[in-house]
Amino acid sequence: MRPNTVGGLFATDGKPHPLQDTLMAVTLVLGITSFVTAQFDFLHLLSSWTGLVGILTGGYGQWISVTTRERFGLIVGLGASAVGFFLGMAHGGLFGGL
Repeated sequence: MRPNTVGGLFATDGKPHPLQDTLMAVTLVLGITSFVTAQFDFLHLLSSWTGLVGILTGGYGQWISVTTRERFGLIVGLGASAVGFFLGMAHGGLFGGL
């Protein structure tokens, strides 16, 4: 018999996971912020720092994630954070190119 999926798409165990969901949301917001700001050379400090923090929160979220939904959101956020981080590093880095 399949478990109850009352927690949303791919929440296969039917239990709430507030910490994992919070980490997923934070990683997605940081990833989007990092990716968007990386498109502008003069915002390299913001893109590199948000990318780095997004990579760290996404990595920890992956370590403690339970469901496929959480892992999917974390991977999307991690990818956007990594692209933003690397572009931010290419444009000047974490400390303004010192």
